[in-house]
Amino acid sequence: QVQLVESGGGLVQPGGSLRLSCALSRSFDYYAMGWYRQGPGKQRELVAVFTGGGKIKYSDSVKGRFTISTDAAESTIYLQMNSLKSEDTAVYVCYVNDHGSETEYWGQGTQVTVSS
Repeated sequence: QVQLVESGGGLVQPGGSLRLSCALSRSFDYYAMGWYRQGPGKQRELVAVFTGGGKIKYSDSVKGRFTISTDAAESTIYLQMNSLKSEDTAVYVCYVNDHGSETEYWGQGTQVTVSS
């Protein structure tokens, strides 16, 4: 059974940092792999994803502040979030669009709250 398990969320003050992790139950041949988020009263939106071939796509709202990465085995996806703003408050969800099974997988999400 495929599992994507996020961790690292929490409460942080504006200007602070957090690092999210997503542990994958297996490796993937992916179309895309990374992070989405859904803020209160908002639609789910892309934050940062790997799109294959070493390419990365970031939302304009997080460029220069967030960095996506993986470990060498691509068994964990990280999201380093710096200079956090109140508008970054959301549930952050790990995502894999798997080429091998032609299936999209989503984690359960981890809450990030940016507030003083």
